[in-house]
Amino acid sequence: MPLSHHAREHLSLAAYAARWMALVLPVAAAIGSAVAFFLWLLDRATTTRWENPWLIWLLPVAGIGIVMVYHRYGNGSESGNNLIIDQIHEPGGGVPRRMAPLVLAGTVVTHLFGGSAGREGTAVQMGGAIAQAFVAPFRLNKEDTRTLLMCGVAAGFGAVFGTPLAGAVFAIEVLALGRLRTDSLIPVLAAALVGDFACTAWGIGHTHYAIAVPALSHALPILRVEPLLLAKVALASVAFGLASLLFAEVSHGLTALFRRLIAIYWLRPVAGAAILLAATYILGTRDYLGLGVRTQDGTGVSIVNAFAAGGATNWSWLWKLLLTAVTIASGFKGGEVTPLFFVGATLGNVLAVHLGAPIDLMAGIGLIAVFAGATNTPLACTIMGVELFGSAYLPYFAVGCFVAYLFSGRSGIYSSQRVGDDTIGGIREKRRRA
Repeated sequence: MPLSHHAREHLSLAAYAARWMALVLPVAAAIGSAVAFFLWLLDRATTTRWENPWLIWLLPVAGIGIVMVYHRYGNGSESGNNLIIDQIHEPGGGVPRRMAPLVLAGTVVTHLFGGSAGREGTAVQMGGAIAQAFVAPFRLNKEDTRTLLMCGVAAGFGAVFGTPLAGAVFAIEVLALGRLRTDSLIPVLAAALVGDFACTAWGIGHTHYAIAVPALSHALPILRVEPLLLAKVALASVAFGLASLLFAEVSHGLTALFRRLIAIYWLRPVAGAAILLAATYILGTRDYLGLGVRTQDGTGVSIVNAFAAGGATNWSWLWKLLLTAVTIASGFKGGEVTPLFFVGATLGNVLAVHLGAPIDLMAGIGLIAVFAGATNTPLACTIMGVELFGSAYLPYFAVGCFVAYLFSGRSGIYSSQRVGDDTIGGIREKRRRA
């Protein structure tokens, strides 16, 4: 091949990279800054609820306000992450710009009054809406619009969790089961890195989890894993996958049930709030409200406490699963990922005791594995494990995420995900139709 051809090819690639860097930098910086503001507001809302415990009794009123605002001004924004995924697959009407302020306000209000929800959905939706706002000024075609929306997802996800590499892979992997669009990897990775940098530049920190790495005395010399411990991780990951499946099915089922039984849309969050308040009273604890990362006094059940002995009860994971499903299905706003972290970490804590495995390791694997199964993103979650906990236990992270993904089946929390014919999900779908 002539040398001049190589030169032209490299010049073309350099121009492509330079163009996308120019496009991505302002978009990702804006998204990272918006996520920083959101995380600051979320922290204020949580602290305010802790200091004023009576606020949870206003949860029904807060729910009415959220769904009424969305009903009147949403313009399709209520579809959330699924709308963004649909627009990446087939750009059309675009992501409404109003989605960003609506989901920001709705999520903060949900947490202020005690709804059991997360934060990733808000960050991703804000990222998609902000990215969409740059499409017209940049005069992008459909293909470039897809890429910029993926950059928005990556920047939002990477910034909200402080895991930019996982954010980049998540934005690509979440679109279709088992099929990665690597042609957009460079701009998507740049967006995730810039988004995370912009968020932390505002002084926003992220929760740090730690796994104490013991000496692997019985590790295989090549793989550097202990066969018995690996078998325990694989067995526990079956349970993680089934928990993912249960969360997805319960969430979708409750959404349909609320719509079928309660025709008046603004009464659905009232019913959901009543269930949350009743469950809180019966359980005698508020540990399952809000994010669940920490508790007010540092005791009780939380994600952080799940990494130590006694940090969860046998059914902590199930209570969080059910209350989060009720919250989201009845119309409150937020994400599902942080509650999934809670489900996975507390389930891992319980399984570690029964299997005789390290509690912190199993809690960490559960945290990422349940997320992997519920979102069908095992590769992104494996990378997230490394970014959160370090690389010492990478083989265990990979086994946990991929086994959980396998046993979670076709179900997932994002109904707009597509199933490729060459994937496990596609094979299952063909067999089901046959």
